[in-house]
Amino acid sequence: MYLVTNRVVSNGSTINVFGDTPNPKGPNELRVVEVNKEEGKWKVSLVKDELTPTQTKKLVKDYHLSLDTRQPWHGSLDVACKVFTRAKEENKAILFFVHGYNNDLDDVLTAAAELEELYNLIVIPFTWPANGGGAVSGTASYLSDKADARASSGAFNRFVAKIHFFHTLLSESCVNRIKAIVDKKYAGKNNPMAAASLYSELVGEDCKVKINLLCHSMGNYLLKHSLMTSDNATSDLVFDNINLVAADSNNKNHANWLDCIDVRNRIHVVINEDDAALKASRVKPGKEQRARLGHYLKSLDSERAVYIDVTEVDGVGCKHSYYKGSAVTKNASLRALFNDLFNGNSVEKRLTYFVADNYFKLHNN
Repeated sequence: MYLVTNRVVSNGSTINVFGDTPNPKGPNELRVVEVNKEEGKWKVSLVKDELTPTQTKKLVKDYHLSLDTRQPWHGSLDVACKVFTRAKEENKAILFFVHGYNNDLDDVLTAAAELEELYNLIVIPFTWPANGGGAVSGTASYLSDKADARASSGAFNRFVAKIHFFHTLLSESCVNRIKAIVDKKYAGKNNPMAAASLYSELVGEDCKVKINLLCHSMGNYLLKHSLMTSDNATSDLVFDNINLVAADSNNKNHANWLDCIDVRNRIHVVINEDDAALKASRVKPGKEQRARLGHYLKSLDSERAVYIDVTEVDGVGCKHSYYKGSAVTKNASLRALFNDLFNGNSVEKRLTYFVADNYFKLHNN
């Protein structure tokens, strides 16, 4: 598994290399890290920051990339090639996962590994300094994490811009390779319809990798503030589905920023009225502690979002992380819902729509 972070990262091979503060070069500085679990413990390996010209040329040759090898390229290019190729070969979607408040690295990685297992995905977490204040954290640590989320918005925006660049680069590489195959097959033949048909078929089979985003809890607050950066890339057409689950951001005026986002398929907002964590965040003092988007079924007025209510669904209860754990392992309908959301599909046809309040509801079977 790979993760991307703007945390300070020291030398070492355990998750203790990740600090609780931003990178000393600045909160927008990103590092890519490979993480694997061996004998029950996470083993960490930092991805090389800069590629040699020889390494870059090999990637260009192996993956048919249109790149200037005279320019400096970084290890993230190698990672992108590997992840994109794996997604195609294993027929898996890629889910970029932004965690919420009071999460240490073990929490984040455990959740990411569970997402991969539950929904047959390739998961890449974006982890930001959000370690809160312990098991029972108070107002100061909560507001500190909100400040960290705002400070990390530029880093997340850079992360999304990188995703967009690499996805476009590798998709174009795939398309160009198939075009060359079709041109060779039909060289000297006057059969453009057959050539176009084969081209479309091969592109559909070989070049379609769905990329989706899951923002959980305060990760949605980070997403919101990334849209306010001067060089905003987050609103561009990058993802198939953007999924806002248990969103710890204001319900009020949420359409103002949600409707700035472009997606290939859907923006989903998943709501649990009984979410205990969001109820707790609302009672913390502060001018921004209004009704939270992730637990309020009124004023759902985005023109682009699909709102989904999972309140009273078996297993959800007052849970905050109901996209994993017992909520989905014991409820096939809820698991099927999130499987579609995280794999880039649409779900409205099998949900009940409440037109008065503009949301869809998942019912128990």
